[in-house]
Amino acid sequence: MSLLITTPTSVAAKLSGIRHLRAEDSSGAFGIWPGHADLLTALAISVISWRTADGREGHCAVRGGVLTIRDGAQIAVATREAVTGDDLHALERDVLTRFHRNVEEEGEARSGARRMHLAAIRHILAYLRPDRGPAGYFASTPEGREDRP
Repeated sequence: MSLLITTPTSVAAKLSGIRHLRAEDSSGAFGIWPGHADLLTALAISVISWRTADGREGHCAVRGGVLTIRDGAQIAVATREAVTGDDLHALERDVLTRFHRNVEEEGEARSGARRMHLAAIRHILAYLRPDRGPAGYFASTPEGREDRP
């Protein structure tokens, strides 16, 4: 089998002679052998491991992504970030921890951006709706006149 792991900016791994591969999606870990049925799955943050026909092992930590199998022999992985290495434990310990931390930080940043967006919308609405009180651009007087603040 052949294996191609790509990121938006590089090719992390391009190999042939893959004997079997192990990957992980939201349902858990799974293995791929030659002749596997065509497959498309979304990968979790995990380490992809493989063994070549000559017995060498390889590993690649991926930050999620999409794995496809075509014709039971062509495996392709598209991911946001990938780090290859020979030491499975180091990849799991260091790289996966960093990937998970990055995902958490991005979630916090998105949450903060949402809060700022909502606050901006509220200020715009207060500015555009004079009936909302002194926060509006025109404040109503008790006599019903609109005076600029």
